[in-house]
Amino acid sequence: MDSVSNIRLPVINLTEEILRSGKDSWTEARNTVTRAFEEYGCFIAVHDKYPSEVSDSIFSELQDLFHLPLEIKVQNTSQTPLFGYYGPNPYLPLYESTSIEDAINLEAVQKFTNQMWPSKNNHFCELLHCYANQVAELDKMVSKLVFESYGVEKYHESHVGSVTYFLRLAKYRAPEQNETNLGVRPHTDKNFITILQQNEVDGLEVQLKNGSWIPVDFPPFSVVIMAGDAFSVWSNGRVHSPFHRVTVKGKGRYSIAQFAYCKKLVEAPTELVDDEHPLLYKPFDNLGFLGFISTDEGRKTQNPLKAYCGI
Repeated sequence: MDSVSNIRLPVINLTEEILRSGKDSWTEARNTVTRAFEEYGCFIAVHDKYPSEVSDSIFSELQDLFHLPLEIKVQNTSQTPLFGYYGPNPYLPLYESTSIEDAINLEAVQKFTNQMWPSKNNHFCELLHCYANQVAELDKMVSKLVFESYGVEKYHESHVGSVTYFLRLAKYRAPEQNETNLGVRPHTDKNFITILQQNEVDGLEVQLKNGSWIPVDFPPFSVVIMAGDAFSVWSNGRVHSPFHRVTVKGKGRYSIAQFAYCKKLVEAPTELVDDEHPLLYKPFDNLGFLGFISTDEGRKTQNPLKAYCGI
């Protein structure tokens, strides 16, 4: 049986008021964010990057989205492994998701919503596009904090230019009697940074470095910001990419996750490689890694990241 810890994820205030209140506040945020990524691989951020009514409206619309006929939902396909529409299956009967590539691009969101609602759903399209862009701004701010913390802020603009965003919308139905409550199996994210928000139903759990699991309790106006494998590669192992899972108890759960993927090769800056921190990874093709973990070889290995680009 998995051990459960009483430790909780750090909660970090990233509101505009705090970050604009002076150099000391920015420096404190920079240090606490970087420590959280190194120790836990993630943290809870309280922020005001977008009005709460935007996310509330999206979660209301998600119920309509997942109630659409299956023959419509399966039309959302993707050439990128692990994206597109995923329906419930015998291994994960509670989980259903669909995704939008390049979600900050209005045309991409329109294509998705027109596919789901041929008679149009402009309201949902505008909500998703607004949400994706506001979350992208939060992602840029968080990565800037870490780049500055490591003294390599000169690379940040190039990093931002290399990022593409995937938005995943997910539903976890409540389990029936004698049915598994596992919504998603333990896994690490494969991208650079993930920003996750849920409705009022908890279920996300994160594994600590000691192997114990902690539940994530979302305060109001908060998201979880999580490091992925690409971030760990870039930081030469300083940033921790945590295993996490979803369990579902009692009520159905909805979530929105935006994944920042790098289109160019990811490699550790030379400033982060020294005698105490020898180079751990070869240059890393972030989207190519998705293809690798979808192969038989990638699925069988215990450490896909090391097998793909480890030194």
